[in-house]
Amino acid sequence: MSNAPRLFCLDTLLIDVVLRVAALPEHAGDSLASDQLITAGGGFNAMSAAARHGLGVTYAGRLGAGPFSALAEKALAHEHITTPIDRNEQLDTGICVVLVEPDGERSFVTSPGAEATLRAEDLATLDVGDGDFVLVSGYNLMREPLADVVLKWLAHLSSGAIVVFDPATRMVDIPSVNLEAMMRRTMWLLCNATEASMLARGTDVLANATALASTNDSLNVLVRNGAEGCVVALSHEAAKAVDGFSTDVVDTNGAGDVHNGVFLAELASGCDALASARWANAAAAMAIARLGPATCPLRAEVAAWLASSSRER
Repeated sequence: MSNAPRLFCLDTLLIDVVLRVAALPEHAGDSLASDQLITAGGGFNAMSAAARHGLGVTYAGRLGAGPFSALAEKALAHEHITTPIDRNEQLDTGICVVLVEPDGERSFVTSPGAEATLRAEDLATLDVGDGDFVLVSGYNLMREPLADVVLKWLAHLSSGAIVVFDPATRMVDIPSVNLEAMMRRTMWLLCNATEASMLARGTDVLANATALASTNDSLNVLVRNGAEGCVVALSHEAAKAVDGFSTDVVDTNGAGDVHNGVFLAELASGCDALASARWANAAAAMAIARLGPATCPLRAEVAAWLASSSRER
């Protein structure tokens, strides 16, 4: 049995119905889509990114029964992602309608399904060990009973398990008591600049990351900063910027998840945080030049792209 670190992802898998539109429809209006794509999304984005970069991945969520669950199961199997938790035979997997505008920005309408029915007994079956990564999303903490199930399970994990938290787009919907409990257990906070600003109550990205990394003795912070790249602050240390890469923006859906998955895979392989962040910046830049959420390139593709970028400088 391998002792290599693994990723256990609680971020829920949904089926994304992606539509590219010239503009969002007005109230009671209609927009004609120029492109469409139906694909696994949500937590699958980070899982597939990590798997494509050599990290063993387990989906710590529930599949359902129905056509959307069949799509999800096929996508997970293709990426060699294990699914040990019993499915919900009464519900299908949920969907998310994604409207992508010409600048690559996206808007969501989500309809939950079987993934929202995770139980305490499901999580109890997972063999999380010291050195494994556990990725939790803000979507896991917004509503009861799921939030209570997740937080109680995290509280009983070994201190050697590396808990990773991405607050996600709807951080404002997380009850403050849940957010505080999650932050106390988090060892890597992965968020974007807006979320970091809300958490640190500041406007400067470097200062916000530094402040958040001083919250407790075990918290490290990575703040994704769009085209600028990201900043990394190890616990009680000043944040350092890691430059981004120029790219053609086609679809930003899933870019943060790609960054998260690649960053964790590189950390698990033994790379330091700054080197891992640079690799994640490159993978995310490549991913947003492609339509769809789960568009993370393979590790060999990123290596070739980085080598080409270095020659051009």
